[in-house]
Amino acid sequence: MSKLEDIVSLCKRRGFIFQGSEIYGGMAGTWDFGPLGVTLKKKITDEWWKYFVESRDNAYGLDAAILMNPRTWKASGHLDTFADPLVECKECKSRFRADKIADSITESVTTEEFLETHTKCPVCGKENWGPIRKFNMMFSTHVGAVLPEDTDENPELAEKGLAYLRPETAQGIFTNYKNIVDTIYPNIPFAIAQEGKAFRNEISPRDFILRDRECSQLELEYFVHPDNWETEFEKIYKDFNNFFETRMGLNLSDINHLEVAPEDRAHYSKRTVDYMFNYPNGEEELMGLAYRTDFDLQNIQRESGKSMEYRDKNTGETFVPHVIEPSLGVERIFLAVLSTAYTEDEIGGEKRIVLKLPENLAPYRFCVSPLLKNKPELVEKAKEVYSSLREKYGNVTWDDSGNIGKRYRKQDEIGTPKCIVIDFETLENNTVTIRDRDTTEQIRQNISEL
Repeated sequence: MSKLEDIVSLCKRRGFIFQGSEIYGGMAGTWDFGPLGVTLKKKITDEWWKYFVESRDNAYGLDAAILMNPRTWKASGHLDTFADPLVECKECKSRFRADKIADSITESVTTEEFLETHTKCPVCGKENWGPIRKFNMMFSTHVGAVLPEDTDENPELAEKGLAYLRPETAQGIFTNYKNIVDTIYPNIPFAIAQEGKAFRNEISPRDFILRDRECSQLELEYFVHPDNWETEFEKIYKDFNNFFETRMGLNLSDINHLEVAPEDRAHYSKRTVDYMFNYPNGEEELMGLAYRTDFDLQNIQRESGKSMEYRDKNTGETFVPHVIEPSLGVERIFLAVLSTAYTEDEIGGEKRIVLKLPENLAPYRFCVSPLLKNKPELVEKAKEVYSSLREKYGNVTWDDSGNIGKRYRKQDEIGTPKCIVIDFETLENNTVTIRDRDTTEQIRQNISEL
């Protein structure tokens, strides 16, 4: 298994991921995706969309607003329960998640018990902790003409214009459930899918893109008959195993399915299975699969006063659907894909770094090069091949920098499956050299057969 620092270095060196606002010293928990990173990220999202939405006749897409009426978060329970345990060192004023400090202690202790273990502050090395408090992770903001400073002199304005950046995309789906039922009137079971940004004010962002303050989510809400949730749960469970293996190129042996205990489940869940992936820095959650019952729709029905019942077209039965939710963070699958693909081997006695990305995810499918860039006839022919392939496939790159060996090494690190080189033999018989990324083997093939 590769080291996390090696992957971070590759991401910066080859333009996959940069530190957010790096030129100004950066900002913790924020990351910018460069040219190759944004392409890989889009391909991951597109594969998910094709697999779970476009290939099914009972799945529907949605793009809900990030800013929502704050009653949304009251009804969902986020205002009361979306919190982490915060503890502060009284000496250096550093703040930490108390549960993470408890987990780092060799002896088994609960979050509350760690204060009795004489654990020292990771920053200053002293032992002087304040009390453990709940810290709500939602980002708050003000909408309209009310400014935060206005509320200092007029406390009654504190709630006016108050809004939150959504901590999940799911509530946008639930608040639009009735709109979709009334306009599409789908047969149950059906799914509503959404890809979009979510924001969480993490106390201590860490582990590269695994725990950050701004992330992209891929969420599905499966609306099912209350009597059939177990059957549908198992179907979705198997679907995602297949998706990870066949579309993302992950090894199922790197995924551990953890049945979450009742006391550790989210407040809305009656059953949760966490897909735990063996990342370079240890086992972390890749995805959560939760049975949310009718928790969300019942809350909306109570808060809004509007019925969330579904009427079965065939039987006439009315009921509030139950929901099964697979929730996946794009950044987490992104890192899982990179961790699986990252390989170090030796070619001709020379160490090589290669990203063995699945062809459907590689940022570039082909790289086209003239053997020598100072030979106009080679460059002209290479441009013809490049234009033809780019028109057909889109994700084709051009590279004429350095010698051919350095180009190969660069494309290996980028993850390009095939390099196509136009040489003098090409001018004679219209064949090119095709070099395979994983094996480094080369063959000649006619341009018309590429």
